[in-house]
Amino acid sequence: MPDWVIWILVAVLLALGELATPGTFFLVLVALAAIPAAVVAMIGGPAWLQVLVFIAGSLGSIAVLRPIARAHLRMPALTRTGTAALVGARAVVLERVDVNGGRVRLGGEEWSARAYMEEQVLEPGTRVEVAQIQGATALVYE
Repeated sequence: MPDWVIWILVAVLLALGELATPGTFFLVLVALAAIPAAVVAMIGGPAWLQVLVFIAGSLGSIAVLRPIARAHLRMPALTRTGTAALVGARAVVLERVDVNGGRVRLGGEEWSARAYMEEQVLEPGTRVEVAQIQGATALVYE
């Protein structure tokens, strides 16, 4: 099997590994470094040069791209849009909320809601905070 095929397989396996470990944004950067190593292998570069290009590409992409990506993943509350802007917002319970459902008033609108913690039961009038939005349902806690 040619060296460049091995590098492409390494890139694919690392990218699949990233999919199996969401939120880390690490393996995909190393996978990107396997592509220049595959190019070096295609043009007939020696194995030591391929490994050197892979290591340099890995370190470079981790040093440059990871901080940029992580900064974009952690958006401040003022720049969030859509349902992401509702996370952390305050709401008022309209109908009893438990793990099975309920209703809250959130941002002037009535939303379906569920308790974020399974054992929690929130009675009408209780002020809650949105922990997460799943579809059209707010997961709330007191």
